[in-house]
Amino acid sequence: MSSTLTPEFQPVRLVARSPALSTPPAAARWSVQAVADLFELPFAELLYRAQSVHREHFDPTEVELATLLSVKTGGCPEDCGYCPQSVHFDTGLEAGKLMGVDAVREAAQRAKQAGATRFCMGAAWRAPKDRDVQAVAELVRTVKAEGLEACATLGMLGEGHAETLRDAGLDYYNHNLDSAPDFYGEIISTRDYQDRLDTLARVRGAGVKVCCGGIVGLGESRLQRAALVAELANLTPAYPESVPINHLVKVPGTPLAEQPDLDPLEFVRTIAVARITMPLARVRLSAGRQAMSDAVQALCFAAGANSIFYGEKLLTTGNPDVDADRALLQRLGMKPRHSFGA
Repeated sequence: MSSTLTPEFQPVRLVARSPALSTPPAAARWSVQAVADLFELPFAELLYRAQSVHREHFDPTEVELATLLSVKTGGCPEDCGYCPQSVHFDTGLEAGKLMGVDAVREAAQRAKQAGATRFCMGAAWRAPKDRDVQAVAELVRTVKAEGLEACATLGMLGEGHAETLRDAGLDYYNHNLDSAPDFYGEIISTRDYQDRLDTLARVRGAGVKVCCGGIVGLGESRLQRAALVAELANLTPAYPESVPINHLVKVPGTPLAEQPDLDPLEFVRTIAVARITMPLARVRLSAGRQAMSDAVQALCFAAGANSIFYGEKLLTTGNPDVDADRALLQRLGMKPRHSFGA
């Protein structure tokens, strides 16, 4: 095979091992052009390469089930053009206060009973205050007491915040890059790309695992999708352990509500390229799955996706219901990951 489709430096071949016990390595850097070359491969060849990488590190019939709960909805001062929770857009969403411990405990119990192993909590803040982080830390302890992995996405973190969440038992912190650096300003004006990188560095510095991905279908070019994947794959000191790939959900009232649809096969290509460039990551089908056909989701699993958000709602937008997901996984001969320790 042509060496022109490899990173700038030949990456070391990884020995197959248990992903649960592995930390993504500081791999050779992927140039944007090398990632773009992957996108340009014939579809069957790209899926073959992605599936080969996937099988080297994971059981291709296993999928992680994660549940996402909005613990503080709406009122966000950011102007992210895709987000219904922004105060800048009239989407009919009413802002709410942070949920209490009992309500979160009940939601975590329901998620566990439905088969989820990871429980993610999202709060619509630009940057939480110290008291907010302390309150979320209590929610993290509540989730951990139910025997679930805990993940949180709260916006930009200040000094000491990641450590507070770590000490409460937080396993993952989600903070997406959203897009390529040169497209970012087209979508968001209230924070810089470096702000996102600074928060990710704080999370890594505290020893909390990183959940970081992006959104496709925002109006970006294929080259800009390649640049997003390259940014993720080249994060230092390691690429994220968890990589959510979101498909734009076009919410009325947001600036991107009329954005033309992305070709579904382009979304599958993005999953495949993420798998090849970040072989040990959990690549998650995230927002937008409700609008995907079963066939497209099946192609995503074949391309290396091995995690989904599971439940009828993602923060404020819809998601396939639990019964539909169970039926699809059964038809595909796939099984849920029953333990996050294996």
